Amino acid sequence: MQDLAMASSYETAMEALSSLITQQRRGDISTLGVNYDKLGRMLKYLKILGLEEHIAGLKIIHVAGTKGKGSTCTFCEAILRECGFRTGLFISPHLIDVRERYRIDGFDISEEKFLQYFWDCWNQLKAMVTEDLPMPPLFQFLTILAYKIFVCEKVDVAIVEVGLGGKTDATNVINKPVVCGITSLGMDHTETLGDTISQIASHKAGIFKPQCRAFTSPQVSDAMDVLRNRAYELKIPLEIAAPLNNKSLDGLKLSLSGDHQFINAGLAISLCKCWLQSTGNWNELLLNGNQEVELPEAFKRGLSSARLFGRAQILYDSSANSNSSSELSKRSSGDLIFYLDGAHSPESMEVCARWFSNAVKENTSSFLSPQASSTSSPSSFYSSITVGNVKDLCGDADTCNEEENIEESNLISKKILIFNCMELREPQILLPRLLNICASSGTHFSKALFVPSMSTYTKVTSAASIIPSDIPAKNLSWQFKLQRIWEKIIHGKDISFEKNSKMDKPETLPPYEFLYEDASHCRPSDNHIACSTVIPSLPLTIRWLRDCVKQNPSLRLQVLVTGSLHLVGDVLKLLRR
Repeated sequence: MQDLAMASSYETAMEALSSLITQQRRGDISTLGVNYDKLGRMLKYLKILGLEEHIAGLKIIHVAGTKGKGSTCTFCEAILRECGFRTGLFISPHLIDVRERYRIDGFDISEEKFLQYFWDCWNQLKAMVTEDLPMPPLFQFLTILAYKIFVCEKVDVAIVEVGLGGKTDATNVINKPVVCGITSLGMDHTETLGDTISQIASHKAGIFKPQCRAFTSPQVSDAMDVLRNRAYELKIPLEIAAPLNNKSLDGLKLSLSGDHQFINAGLAISLCKCWLQSTGNWNELLLNGNQEVELPEAFKRGLSSARLFGRAQILYDSSANSNSSSELSKRSSGDLIFYLDGAHSPESMEVCARWFSNAVKENTSSFLSPQASSTSSPSSFYSSITVGNVKDLCGDADTCNEEENIEESNLISKKILIFNCMELREPQILLPRLLNICASSGTHFSKALFVPSMSTYTKVTSAASIIPSDIPAKNLSWQFKLQRIWEKIIHGKDISFEKNSKMDKPETLPPYEFLYEDASHCRPSDNHIACSTVIPSLPLTIRWLRDCVKQNPSLRLQVLVTGSLHLVGDVLKLLRR
């Protein structure tokens, strides 16, 4: 009964959060509380809650950047937790449940504590609402809640990821962080931050503070010049953090996959060393290790156990495989493996393509099922799984069809893409980069599936939120546009599609034969598409893929899900059910 009441209260909290979502598009000028700018409002909210002075006592690591800031923050949290400190972590966005944004000592905050702090903040702010100071928009409220949680939980260190930009971001009410970091910069959120790397770097450098050391990952020269100039103006040192040398791990592996994570890990190491030195804990850590070492053991443990959903994550879908123990039916189903990465900028899509190409070629060692992704331990979410050595039977990078024979098991391996992105992204840039980098590594997609996300931008849901069996019909015009871009990449820019072609009228699900149809049979001018399809909903897509491997026990589907963290979160939610 108590669990039911808490679940009801939690859903009520999600409804309250949903009411804070504004319909304002990025880049629009806010009309909320016109007498205060964003940071001015944030300070007013914090004062109402009595947090203003307490925040000054938090020993904060503040991190901005375009790529890798979530990973860098996650590495920092794991390292300092392994050093024996009580850690608080605030990252965004969440993929399944809003509580993912708040970690205390490596665990998502409990529902009970979340509700306690949530309603305390909500009720106090609601009581003080005026025309000039309305309730804060969603991200501002979530940021306020983070500081409330960290103060009340008495964390030793708070690692705070910037939401968007830096200079005017809601997190930037911190006057005296211990140290600031800037991860790799690139072209993203240009509608808000500007359309040059220098303009973007200027926003990110807005988190620098007087008398606060700052570190950055290696940057292109235009971005580095802006960061250095800002540091010079503030008279603070700006140091470039070298990427981690793999040899420093003494045989251990980074828990987050991809070569780019060595850059993020290098920055995290510099930030943590600086934090330990500035708080007077570095020498004690070295004394406990009995020797001066390049990388303390606690750092190695943290780097090899950090976890982060939806970034270079591999999940084996065990529900698709119901093998019995009898020899005759030892393989009653094929393999369905999901490769999840929320890449949504040109630079991150390149990184995603390289990671996926490498991951599908590694030797099979273990599979991680969705059921194993529990909160039983901070490091239980991630396990590196690899997929068997494959031989490309087609070897033709000009086609999107591929069948690979794994000699040991005679499995037919097919690479499938599930893609969606927000309409403000540039799929005409993202999709060619993904396809070309994969193809250059010998990885070719058999099929591309363009599917709308389940998530809406008007509602905050939880892990317990009901997923309807029949998703209401959506306007699929954006998915058809993505499909057209894909087909033109595959067949050439001069290709034309018949008006009112089959591309505009998808069947609910493609037949199973579609999966095996050769790309040479693809004739868009005759309304016959063999390389891609639009599927109306994600639940239908997952069901179709599961049915495909059940139909053929010799089939291995390696499915890359990318283009949007919302899409990745939706897939994770479906796989957990």
